[in-house]
Amino acid sequence: MITPADETLLRRAVALAARAVALGDAPYGSLLAGPDGAILAEAHNTVRRDDDITAHPELKLARWAARELDPDLAARTTLYTSCQPCGMCAGGIVRSGLGRVVFALSTEQLVELNPQSGAWPTVAQDGPALFDEARAPLDAYYRPGR
Repeated sequence: MITPADETLLRRAVALAARAVALGDAPYGSLLAGPDGAILAEAHNTVRRDDDITAHPELKLARWAARELDPDLAARTTLYTSCQPCGMCAGGIVRSGLGRVVFALSTEQLVELNPQSGAWPTVAQDGPALFDEARAPLDAYYRPGR
C-alpha cells in the first residue's frame, strides 16, 4: 500500500527524472530512503553521459547500498523510482538486499509513452553444458579442501 509519505518521496524521484532531462540525460530518477523516511542517496540515469548501459539510477543505488549499508539496514530501506525497474535493475535490487521498491510508472505505461522502451531483442541461451568442468571452480570456492 502506497502511503502519503511514499507519494512525497516518489514525487522527489520524479523531480530527479525531470532534472536529468534538464541536464541532457534520460528521464529516470530514483532515491533510497531509510526506515525513517530520510533520503540516504539519490541518482538519475547517466547511460549516455557515462557511455555505460548499466548507469540506471536504480542499479546505481542498489550498488551503493550493497557497499555502504549493513544488510539489516538495507532490508529496511525503500527505493523510490520514477519508473518500474527493468530486469537488470531488479536483479541488482534483489542481490543488494533492499527491502521495498515504490515506482511511479509501470513498464507497460512507459512502453505506451515510449514504444522503443519495450523493443529489446531476446537473446538465445543454450545450456547447461560441461557440468563437471564448470563445477570445479565452484567447488574450489565454496567447498575448499573437498
